[in-house]
Amino acid sequence: MEESSNSPTSDNGLIVNLNVVIEGEPTSISPAKRTPEGEYFLSNLDGGPFMIHTVYFFNKTLEYELDAAKIIREGLANVLVYYYPLAGRVALNEKNRFIINCTGEGALFVEAKADCTLEEINDFMKPDSVSLEKLVYDINGVKNPPLLVAQVTKFKCGGFCLGLSMDHIIFDGIGAMEFMNSWGEVTRGLSISNPPFLDRTLLKAGIPPNVKFAHFFEQIIDRSNTLALLEKEMHVKKSFVFHMEKLEQLKKIAMEDEVLEKCTTFETLAGFMWRAQIKSLRLHPDQQVRVLFTVDGRSKLDPPLPKGFFGNAAMLMSCQSSARKILDNPLSSTVQKIQEKIKMVTDDYIRSRIDYFEEQHERKPLTYTIFLNAWSSLAFHGVDFGWGGPIYSGPLHVARNMVLFLPHGKERRDINLFRGLPASAMKIFEVLIDI
Repeated sequence: MEESSNSPTSDNGLIVNLNVVIEGEPTSISPAKRTPEGEYFLSNLDGGPFMIHTVYFFNKTLEYELDAAKIIREGLANVLVYYYPLAGRVALNEKNRFIINCTGEGALFVEAKADCTLEEINDFMKPDSVSLEKLVYDINGVKNPPLLVAQVTKFKCGGFCLGLSMDHIIFDGIGAMEFMNSWGEVTRGLSISNPPFLDRTLLKAGIPPNVKFAHFFEQIIDRSNTLALLEKEMHVKKSFVFHMEKLEQLKKIAMEDEVLEKCTTFETLAGFMWRAQIKSLRLHPDQQVRVLFTVDGRSKLDPPLPKGFFGNAAMLMSCQSSARKILDNPLSSTVQKIQEKIKMVTDDYIRSRIDYFEEQHERKPLTYTIFLNAWSSLAFHGVDFGWGGPIYSGPLHVARNMVLFLPHGKERRDINLFRGLPASAMKIFEVLIDI
């Protein structure tokens, strides 16, 4: 397992200062053809407006010069014909519910130039790098903002970065991945291999709502005074690469007591990480701890959602236990807890969640909670605008209580675990995570 810190300095100790200059004025990119107008229904799983920032880096792979920004911009206009709600704006209907007003106003497109090569910032292609913030156009404070903002930044080497702000209300990770792949296909002059299915009324609430399961997340009492530690100590962020061989070794450890019949890479690494975090924070044995992760509901519904479903269909699942129960039992026990939550996601459960949010809209802040975001299962590396796939893709920011799994390596079979902890806890975490 390799470790790499998220330090803003290079090997020679010099701080990389990425200078980015915006060229011209931001422009609105509307669909290339006339598209339907009016209200577009959003389901209760779509939540509310929330911008997600991501970056995609591409090497120059062609001998001749191409205007990457122009080509991607034209591709965006064409792909918006199929994904036309993205060209609209979030609004509230007469029932005070979020909808998309399909106005065709378009996405925002920005061109920029950097004063260095991709190789010079290669070590800093990681979440929460201050330099990378300059590669995603900031629309804070904009009234009635677009649902998609794209910035293409050209580097001296001929490579470029596509920095995106996309509203989570419009789609989840799988939907975003499918949109990006479609954008690449249209840009290359191909037909879309997986056209979007736009009708979200398949996820309408029942009449009357029928809530069969508990869907609220209780507030956890702080028995360990860890919140004070978070405020007092410096927060350190590091990444840890788990190669395929290590991941297979972890699975063997999880299954050695024969409690589990099988386990996935995600389940095993999630359980392993959760245990290491509890130990590293030296929590009180009775401290309740929780990990949240998403389970795709598309195939769990009866009938399953159509291929290319354009919307949010991920269930945020909560796995909670005391620190004592996690640490006094083997890894298999922790993995089993995660598996049980995944198995809960059925048609009944998803319909119950939709109906629950028909009346309950409050999202409470969560303590002693890890948000686990598994980008390792999303094939963003397949995005191709004509230059081949990205050399790196990932989110721009990672919240303090979030753990990120990123695909790693040429074949994307390794996983890069990205985590932040108080400095003293990180020292312990580094030892525990190295098997």
